[in-house]
Parts: sequence; C-alpha cells; structure tokens
Amino acid sequence: MAKDPGRVLIFDTTLRDGEQSPGASLNLEEKLAIAQQLARLGVDVIEAGFPFASQGDFAAVQRIAEQVGGEEGPIICGLARASKADIKSCADAISPAPRKRIHTFIATSDIHLQHKLRKTRKEVLDIVPEMVQYAKSFSDDVEFSCEDAARSDPEFLYEVIKLAIAAGAGTINIPDTVGFTTPSEFGELISGINKNVSNIDEAILSVHGHNDLGLAVANFLEAVKNGARQLECTINGIGERAGNAALEELVMALHVRRRYFNPFFGRDSDNPTPLTAVRTEEITKTSRLVSNLTGMVVQPNKAIVGANAFAHESGIHQDGVLKNRLTYEIVDAKTVGLSDNRISLGKLSGRSAVRARLEELGYDLTREDLNEAFARFKDLADRKREITDRDLEAIVSEQVMQPEARFQLHLVQVSCGTALKPTATVTISDQDGREQTTVAIGTGPVDAVCKALDLLTSEPNELIEFSVKSVTEGIDALGEVTIKLRHDGMIFSGHSADTDVVVAAAQAYINALNRLVASKNKQSIHPQHDVVKANL
Repeated sequence: MAKDPGRVLIFDTTLRDGEQSPGASLNLEEKLAIAQQLARLGVDVIEAGFPFASQGDFAAVQRIAEQVGGEEGPIICGLARASKADIKSCADAISPAPRKRIHTFIATSDIHLQHKLRKTRKEVLDIVPEMVQYAKSFSDDVEFSCEDAARSDPEFLYEVIKLAIAAGAGTINIPDTVGFTTPSEFGELISGINKNVSNIDEAILSVHGHNDLGLAVANFLEAVKNGARQLECTINGIGERAGNAALEELVMALHVRRRYFNPFFGRDSDNPTPLTAVRTEEITKTSRLVSNLTGMVVQPNKAIVGANAFAHESGIHQDGVLKNRLTYEIVDAKTVGLSDNRISLGKLSGRSAVRARLEELGYDLTREDLNEAFARFKDLADRKREITDRDLEAIVSEQVMQPEARFQLHLVQVSCGTALKPTATVTISDQDGREQTTVAIGTGPVDAVCKALDLLTSEPNELIEFSVKSVTEGIDALGEVTIKLRHDGMIFSGHSADTDVVVAAAQAYINALNRLVASKNKQSIHPQHDVVKANL
C-alpha cells in the first residue's frame, strides 16, 4: 500500500479501545452487531478487539472476521502486544477474514520504558523488528504502534519507526496515548517523522489519540495537514478515560471543510471528491446503536450526534433558519442520517417486515432473538399509536445484550404514594429456572426494586449512576434507563426500555448484575498498563 492513499483512511477502534470505557464491556453478539453497522458505515479498518485478552474477545474477533467485511468490506484488525503469544493469538483470531491486519505495539517513551516495561531503549530496538517480522509471517498487512509516542524522544522514535518499516510494517501509528499533546506539537511530530525517517514513503502514517484535554479531534486534523493518512477513532468518542477522537466529528470536519483540507492532499480547493469513504448518512444510526449497546448515553450538546446538535432555541436563530438554514447550520441534518422517519409497521405487520427494518438499523438477530423482539414489538404496538425507528432500536437492543444471562426478571410490582412507603415485590429466576421472590422497602419505587434485587442475587455492588430519558415525544413514549454499578473497582452498565420506567429500571439493573457476574470469569489484559514480556 502506498504511503498516501489520496484520502483519509478511517480506522475504527470502538470495539477495542472504545470497550475500555468504564462500564462499556460488550459481549460477542453486541460486538458483531456493531461491526456489521461499521461495515455499512464504510470504515476502512475495524479493530475488532484484543484476542489475547480473553477467550471471549478471541471468539468475538474470530466471529467478526468470519461474518463481517468480505473482499470489498473493511479490513478486520486485531491488537497484539509485541510478544509472540499475543501475535499468534491475534493471527488465529483474524485468520478467517479475507482482508486482515495484525496491529502490534510497544511503548517508546522513557517513562513507559522505565516504569512499565522496565526495558532499555536498546532492548526495544531489538524487540521491534523481531516482532514485526513474526507478525508479517501471519499477515501481509501489519501495523506497528509506538505507544506513548507523543511523550517519546523524537530521535529514538525515528529509529524505532525505521526498523519497524524495514521489518515489514505497512502502517505506522503515532499514538497520543495519554491525551497530552496540543495540535501544533502533534503536527510538528508528524512533520518531523516525514522528514527524518528515510523509509517513511513505504508506510502510511496513522494517528491515535485520547481526549484528556479535549484536543483529540483538533490534534488529528493538524496531523492530517502534516501527512497523516489514517485516523484511529471511535463512535461517539468513547474509550479509555476521557475517550478517543470521535469518528463522527473527524469525518464531518473533513466533509464540511473540504475546501480547506483539499490543498493538503494536492487537490484543487473545489475538488468534490470526498476525503473519506464513510457513508455519512449512516452516522446517526451507528451512534445510536453504540450508545444503546454500551449503555453510554450521548450528551445532548455532543457535536454531530447530540440531541441538541440541530436544535435551535433562540428566537433569532429560529428566524434565521426559517429564512435560510445556512444562516445557523453548517451541516444538513439529513447528511448524517438524522430524520423523523416513522416506519409503517403496526399490529398487523409480520416478522419479515420487522426483521427487514431491524437489519436496516444495524441488527442481525438470531431466530430466537427475532421472535422475542417481535413479541415486544407487538406488545408496544398495542400500547403506542406510532412506532418509530428509535422505538425499534430501544426494544431490540436488550435482545443482544444478555444472551447467557444468569438472572432473569419475571415480576416487578410496586406500591407507592404520598401516604405509602415505597414497596417492591420482585421475582427472578436463575440459570436452572429456580424462581425466588422477595419484598423490599426503599426511598422510592426504583430504590425499592434495586434493594429487592440485591437481596435476591446476593451480588455486592454500589449503584453509581441512574439515568432515565424519553426515547420519543409523547405521554406514551418508551423510557430508556441506564444503570451503572461498581464492584471491585470495575464499572458495569445495564440498559433497558419500557413504557413503565420502573420495569425498565429493574431490567437495566438485572442486565448490569449479569455483566458483573460474567466478568468474574473473564481474564483482562489492559494494553496501556500491563507489562509486556518479549518472549511469552
């Protein structure tokens, strides 16, 4: 692959770095649903996970490699530390993909070398070519990352990059691992690499960055101006700590400001050719899918995909938009797929019609999940006059969230009022089908339900977040509830929707508890904190 593909390649790491968001752990079916939607979105590379981290992650990467992409679809990528065990595991997981990539990394900053790797610069210089060559023996497409590059000595960085390219790395990634740099500094770093690495023309320069100072998108755009041609980003900007550079913001910045960026690609300012291959009309749909499945609510004022991104409250703004939308809007909402689309489905609609619409929304359900989703659709159609895409997304998102749930909710009944103590009666069953019922009193109906569930499940936890929002307008709207629990320093999220917010809260709590239980059997490897051994 040539150094400059003539456009910006979009490398999506929602399923790997995005999953490192506290409480955002995804199961196999969820990862597959998101990967299929990312393929529809038109990203160039999907980093499907970290195969060596756990059996579950290995299985998810392998399933995505089998079912997503194809000859014309995105490259399926797996992450691996610079060790043989990691690389071999990654190679095995991505092997079914027609187009595949091994992404291996090692730290290059002195602070990481001293305190994390406990290795010298010389040792790293020996490891890099050996591990890149080993990765190359499994895949022609190898990407190498210099972890914490933004805080690395540039001269040492140049040496590492030169060795990685010589060993066969076709993409060199420059991460701002801790969100430390500023746009001008990052631009200078990319420019310096282009000028000082003699074989840089043999590789594509990529960037990865975190948003700890709120500068990730600005840093990336400056990197593009200085020769970066791959951007590693996530949907809704989710990810470790303050998150990653947001895919939707980067893509739309390059779309809206194409005249400004075109000259940096050797084009005329007026060249109409898009700078990315992303299908922008799929952005809103993808954002909602990721938000639903991760339980991470998008802030209302979030650029491009926030609920208020295209809302106008000021009378002056409203008057201007009514006269000409360009007065206060730089993006047409339809460009990112935002519409008030109401599907013509109702009580008499069949499974095939519901399935077809769900597939358009990014869900590919099994027969069993479709049957359950269809039953919920019919139940909602009896209670709600108009069914929107948002309603469908809400009622089906749970179907792929807990495929192997330990606890299942059967009954929720509450009594409360000005003269009553809020009391909840709850019935659940375990994996063996044994039912248990208990009663609890709380400060409110939701608190009573949660206390009852704690008594029934005996899973210690701390509820740290409870949020509820309306899916659509109207008194009959679904209420979406997101709950986050903390246990042993880890955060687990649960999400549910129902016309009864108390029922939705109970189901969301059960979903979070099921994630908590599942995590006890999952080995976790954190690519930014774990020690890398060269010869695992």
